[in-house]
Formats: sequence, structure tokens, C-alpha cells
Amino acid sequence: MIDMNRRGLAIAAGSAITMAAMGLPVMAATPERKLGYAIVGLGGYGLGVIIPQFKNCQHSKLVALVSGDPLKAKKVAAEYGVPERSIYNYQNFDAIKDNPDIDIVYVCLPVSMHAEYTIRAAAAGKHVMCEKPMAVSSAECEAMIAACKKAGKKLMIGYRCHFEPHNLEAIRLARSGAIGKLRYFRSEHGFTTGNPNAWRLKKAMSGGGSLMDIGIYALNAARYMTGEEPVAVYAKETTDRNDPRFREVEDMIEFQLEFPSGVIGSCMSMYSANQNHILLMGDKGRIDMEPGTRYDGNKLWVGQDRSTQVTPPPGPGLTQWAAQLDHLSQCVINNREPIVAGEEGLRDIRLIEAIYRSAREQKRIALV
Repeated sequence: MIDMNRRGLAIAAGSAITMAAMGLPVMAATPERKLGYAIVGLGGYGLGVIIPQFKNCQHSKLVALVSGDPLKAKKVAAEYGVPERSIYNYQNFDAIKDNPDIDIVYVCLPVSMHAEYTIRAAAAGKHVMCEKPMAVSSAECEAMIAACKKAGKKLMIGYRCHFEPHNLEAIRLARSGAIGKLRYFRSEHGFTTGNPNAWRLKKAMSGGGSLMDIGIYALNAARYMTGEEPVAVYAKETTDRNDPRFREVEDMIEFQLEFPSGVIGSCMSMYSANQNHILLMGDKGRIDMEPGTRYDGNKLWVGQDRSTQVTPPPGPGLTQWAAQLDHLSQCVINNREPIVAGEEGLRDIRLIEAIYRSAREQKRIALV
């Protein structure tokens, strides 16, 4: 217990220093009860990644499940101590309004369902965590933000890398001038997708291909690493439409981002090759991350080459997911806005729409 307490203190101290350096709100520890989450969707991410993280949380706990598979839901509920009365399906979902144990709903569904269940959760009087990408269109994002504001509820998007130690340290180093004046950003994100019947490869469910899925990591990183918003984009798509995986969505899309300071961002997303890389080039050195945004095993170097590897200080939680879950809980408790609120998700979707337009029209798109 003593070791765990010391570890907790180290994590809290490291988190406060890092987040304060970034200008992010540092939440005070509170003695209140843990806030209850309902997980909507028991697929690979909701069940395989998020639910096991509650054991690492200080301010959050699992209290309810929403699934279209009653047998699966009962099995998961029994394993994680969720009472059967707190199991819901998509038809009786709105009944969550009558469950006082549920404070927050985490939407872990295909992208096309994000808007509906975020809006319904807000109408039921619950705060919302929605997985990224936020929705299939900026219009849906705006409707989600409006619904949560109308209900007086918090809306946060599941950008886990904003709580990941290597990414936080890279941001700190870039802001500190460790590589001088930033001139160039590059990121490639991709993996080899297999099953052509997967929902991610159905445009109606995903909203797009690799850009909407893995490419959003490169796009969001370009924004949080530079601390700027792009003023123009230029994109090109390369997709083999004879490949059964890519009948509806894109495979590779490369896009260039122009930033107000003169920094150029060069990004690539792909569904036919494995890559996970972030590079920041300054006039005095470089910050290199490969991999940069994986669940584990991320690595960080700083200097002129890869001779100096950096071990980051502890992040704001035992894991990036626990930190993410607890951040929203603390925002609710302290009535603060999340660092990755709905507006953050909307910005990415607006940029994605501009990138798709640029690739389609084969021209540079200036952003207003």
C-alpha cells in the first residue's frame, strides 16, 4: 500500500507539472464518490480496452452497460460487478435517465452512431464521453455540442494521447524551445486492415476510410504539437478500388497543413501499411517519436538525431485511459471544461472535410 501511495503521489506530481506547463487545468483531488460510467458498445474498444481500465481509476467506476447482445452483456456484467438492472439495450437506452448511479455515458460505437447516442445521453441528463472521430460530419458534431449545452452537461472526446506521457513530454519540449523554432512537422499513421466486411470499411458507418480512423491521430497531433490551427490544406488520395477492402472508403491519403507561423505539416494515413511516427523539426534539433501514439511501447528522442532517448515523467494517471476517464469525472466534480471538449472533435472533423474536399477537387483549400 505504501508503494502504491508513493506511486500515486509521483503520478499526481508529474501530471500537475506537465499539464501546468502546457497551460492545461490542474484538477484538485476531491473526496467525493467515484463517478459512474455507462459503457455504450461492447466491441473491441469498449470491452477490450476501456472497461478493464476502471481498476486504474481514482475518480471513476463502471456502473452500467449498453449492448445489443444480452448474453454478452450479462457475462460482462457478472465479470465486472455490474448489477443486471443496470444492463440496457439500444431500445430502452433512454431509461438510463432513471438510474442515479450513471453520471457519464461513454459512447464506444461505430462513428455513424456517435451523434444519436450522445444526444440521447444528454437528453437523459448524463454527461458524455464520445470516442473519436466525433461524428461523420461537422453538422452532427455541432448538434452534439448543442444538445449537451442545452442539457447543461459536459461533452468530452476520447483523445487518449492528450493524457499519454510521451506525447505530453514532446509537447513540453517543443514549447520549451528544446529544438529551437519549429519549422516542420511530419506524421504517418497506418495499419493493414483485413476483413473487407468490417464496419470501418463501410462508409455509411465510418464516415470515411483511413483518415477518419487512424489518420485522425496524425491530424490531431499536428495541432497539439504545434499549438496552432491550420490555415490551409492540400491533399491527395491513392486507393486501389479493385481491392475489395476499398470499394467504399479510401486507403492512403496524404495531406499537407499550412500553419500561421509558417510551420508546414506533412501527414499520411493508410489502411495498407503499418506505421506510427511523429517528427518535429526545429532550427536547433528534432523531436522524434516512433511509435508515437500506440497503446504501449511509445518511444521519444530529442536532439539532432536519435542518440538521446527521453524517458518521460509519469502521466496524469496510471494509464492514459484511466487519466482520460478521471479527467472527465474531475471536470464534472469541479465544473470545469475538459481539455478535449466537443469543440476539439468538431475542429478535427471540419479539417477532415476540407482534406477530403482538397483530395476530391485536387486543389489547395484555404480555411476560414
